[in-house]
Amino acid sequence: MKILDKYLLKTFLVTFTTVFVILFFIFILQTVWLFISELAGKDLDLLLVVKFLLFSMPRIIPLVLPLSVLLASIMTFGNLAENYEFAAMKSSGISLQRAMRVLIIFIFVLSIVAFWFANNVIPYAEYKFVNFRKNIAQAKPAMAIAEGQFNDVGTYNIKVNKKSGENGNILTGVTIHEKATNVGENKTVIKAKDGELISNEKSSILKLVLNDGFYYQDVTPKKYEDRAKLPFIKAAFKKHIINIDLSELNKVDNSKESIAGTNAMLNVNELRYTLDSLSKNLDNEIVSFSENINQRVGIRKSIAPSEVEKAKKKKTLPNDLLTLYTNKQKSDVLKMAASNVTSNIYSIESTQKDLKDKQREINKHLTALYEKFVIAFACFLMFFIGAPLGAIIRKGGLGLPIVFAVLIFITFHFINTFGKRLSQEGGMTPFMGSWMSSFILLPLAVLLTYRATNDNGLINFDAITTPISQLIQKISERFSPAQNKQ
Repeated sequence: MKILDKYLLKTFLVTFTTVFVILFFIFILQTVWLFISELAGKDLDLLLVVKFLLFSMPRIIPLVLPLSVLLASIMTFGNLAENYEFAAMKSSGISLQRAMRVLIIFIFVLSIVAFWFANNVIPYAEYKFVNFRKNIAQAKPAMAIAEGQFNDVGTYNIKVNKKSGENGNILTGVTIHEKATNVGENKTVIKAKDGELISNEKSSILKLVLNDGFYYQDVTPKKYEDRAKLPFIKAAFKKHIINIDLSELNKVDNSKESIAGTNAMLNVNELRYTLDSLSKNLDNEIVSFSENINQRVGIRKSIAPSEVEKAKKKKTLPNDLLTLYTNKQKSDVLKMAASNVTSNIYSIESTQKDLKDKQREINKHLTALYEKFVIAFACFLMFFIGAPLGAIIRKGGLGLPIVFAVLIFITFHFINTFGKRLSQEGGMTPFMGSWMSSFILLPLAVLLTYRATNDNGLINFDAITTPISQLIQKISERFSPAQNKQ
């Protein structure tokens, strides 16, 4: 490796590392702010908070890495151009492409690492992150219960006015809503003066002992006219014990994790396998519904030739079939037909909604698959935007480069987010939705690289002003002889 390559690589690595650490710290603070409700007021020790942040860090990489490459490229090449180091290189016969060669190799390696990270580390960290949140929120209810708000613990929503005791297990002012089987129908409410959480590490049962309270339960009468009276059951108690089964929620260690996987928790091979299963399931659902609806309306796939011959020999029916029935029978037939049409329309609309939900799930998995490749290409794209842009603007430091980097990255991130949301709803293919931001900014990278290679400015004002000045000159020349004659 030549001295110039070492110098450029060292300069870029120092800048890139500094920028990456700063941006990473900023995005970590954003993560803390987003999940502050899960961390604050839960009496979590420092180790749990550190684990929470460690599991959430990898998901930040797809945002921080391209932005770091873009800003580091602008700053590095902007400093070289501002200090006339590029001028010295060019006077020695070293072109911009030659100066970028070693950094292109580094960005290529970085892109491979980014793809490996997105394919292996991020899914594992996402899996651990979701399970760890379950651990905090459900497997350790004493920590999950924050004062002054409802907390989801097992099949109950629990609110306490104050916690006390060494482990926060003494509760004062307890209000409990028991979850019903139907969403939105919490018909059982328990209020108690105080209570105590009793748990055992060897048992999956959490015991909640309540003292001096009331038990309320709404009753739904069988007769519809009695429902307007809103009857309910009320009972007072001195002591009431609630056992909460946490056997399914306590499985949070490496060998017993039971949280269902999402598209963010899968690597490329797992996504392809899942997509194949989801696609086959959707196709089978469509075929099954088609056969079902055809049977309901009396349409068969094929008719045997013998049946066709039998149909020809039968007596032909009149054009108006209703003339064969009496008025009462006509009314019954029309009512039955209307009922069948309404039922079929409802079935079609309901199935259409289910099919759209399944297609949306497929689109989400396809988007997650393409995103693993987009992050690798984004590093290349941001480098070929930032490096020539820095050489053109000839400004280093943290001033103008940050402005350009933020504007370009916000554009990239907005288009990427918009494309993914649109593709998930079926507005475009998941491939186009994931790659739209890269396709839109790719011409900008080509244009900037071309202009920087040919020593052109960011905007060629001469190309705009010269035609205007020539037009003004022609107009003045045309009217000047007439003015001289006058």
